[in-house]
Amino acid sequence: MDLGIAGRVALVFGASGGLGGACARLLAAEGAAVALAGRNKAELERVAAEIGASTKSLVLPWELSELSSIDANVSAVEYALGPVDILFNNTGGPPPSLAQGLSSEVWSKHFHTMVASVIAITDRVLPNMKARHWGRVITSTSSSVIAPIPNLAISNTLRAALVGWSKTLSREVAREGITVNVIAPGRIDTKRVRNLDADRAKREQRPLAEVQADGAASIPIGRYGEADEFAAGVAFLASKGASYITGSILRVDGGLIPSV
Repeated sequence: MDLGIAGRVALVFGASGGLGGACARLLAAEGAAVALAGRNKAELERVAAEIGASTKSLVLPWELSELSSIDANVSAVEYALGPVDILFNNTGGPPPSLAQGLSSEVWSKHFHTMVASVIAITDRVLPNMKARHWGRVITSTSSSVIAPIPNLAISNTLRAALVGWSKTLSREVAREGITVNVIAPGRIDTKRVRNLDADRAKREQRPLAEVQADGAASIPIGRYGEADEFAAGVAFLASKGASYITGSILRVDGGLIPSV
């Protein structure tokens, strides 16, 4: 299926990880030029090598906590590939935590990286999207924005803030040809989810295999998702055909979230 994004420029965050890497590869396969942003340069280069010469790509080491670098980094993308058409906001997850007893410094640190950075980067690329009357802003959160997950208080709280921001922004830019959506993964088989399972197994003093089996059993489809299945959702939201979908949350969770 032709998604209608050949020749578009995508800026993909977390491209050195499972979800972001899968998104970068699929968008490139659809003909988009892709800027791969993340902290692990070696992993970014590995994904770029997998993309190969089929489309233009740019490896861009990027520390999201350094807001002062945003303008220079986006300018580097524009110089190498062109103005950003598709922005995939994807931040790393914070450590497990309870809602109580966290210092204001901890909340501030993670807000800076997970929320303030996303807003500032989006603000930086929006003017060029408006000028071309076309753009896609896709922000990855978690199933926890709909059904909070125990012991993930920081993630539950800050990712929910991104939902409110995304919905508000979607209404502001809808008539300028820009869609703004959230994608909410459930249990996708990534390093992050494997680490969370290991943490739960340790906390509950249970075998890891038992925790993973319980996790799979809680999903109606009966298994964890694959990164490529998540990437398919991102690619659809980025597509020409998704031009009438904005202000929405797309769940990629195998039916995990129990609510409507």
